[in-house]
Amino acid sequence: MSTIQAYWAIISTRFRMLLQYRAAAVAGFGTQLFWGLIRVMIFEAFYRSTTAPQPMTYQEVVNYVWLGQALLMLLPGSVDREIYAMIRNGSVAYELLRPLDLYAIWFSRAVAARTAPALLRSIPLFALAWLFFGLQLPPSLGSAAAWLLATLGAVLLGCAITALMTITLLWTISGEGIAQLVPTAVYLLAGMVVPLPLFPAWAQPLLNFLPFRGLMDVPFRLYMGHIPAQEVLPLFAHQIVWTVALVLAGRWLLSRGMRRLVVQGG
Repeated sequence: MSTIQAYWAIISTRFRMLLQYRAAAVAGFGTQLFWGLIRVMIFEAFYRSTTAPQPMTYQEVVNYVWLGQALLMLLPGSVDREIYAMIRNGSVAYELLRPLDLYAIWFSRAVAARTAPALLRSIPLFALAWLFFGLQLPPSLGSAAAWLLATLGAVLLGCAITALMTITLLWTISGEGIAQLVPTAVYLLAGMVVPLPLFPAWAQPLLNFLPFRGLMDVPFRLYMGHIPAQEVLPLFAHQIVWTVALVLAGRWLLSRGMRRLVVQGG
């Protein structure tokens, strides 16, 4: 088996395993539907109470909200609990014996962890939101293609952040701190709480520079044509540059962690 096939096998096996958690997917679907309705009502109240021109129309915000609820699981919101346990009990030493790159293994697991739950929840939520709750389809095939490309970039970027979160467990007594801090920052800066165009003008340069907009804001605005499809390539390049930077940072941090790793027991 080639190295690429080995990593693909890790993704495929993990993906199929995570697809078995259908009860959790149903519960998550209900929760995301509930919070989607709440958020739509909040934004409806906001738009009804103001006459000032806004950078997004109410319909665009509705699309943004439902896309966020459908694809919530793509966000790097948690660490891999199995890797967390392996680091805590010392069985991570077995991972070091595999004839594969440890960072690539953890990145491959992150790909499955981000995509499998998202797939289970997004399809029914897309359908329901489109039929009953105002989600619109992309205005053109170009917008749809741009959205798919940007979503691919979002998956890679999210997995790089997830891998970096996982690597920090080598230095922490408990992983709960990083598991609470990073998702909060990601949800805010990716546009999950408030669409990024609604942030103040002084914050826009910083939001545009940081990688987090590539997780949600960019794909969603391409989907609904708020960003023209012709602009997808520089935006995708922004996602890839940040992904490469985070992968390099993760590899460097992991190499330092492995040099200092001490496993007790026998």
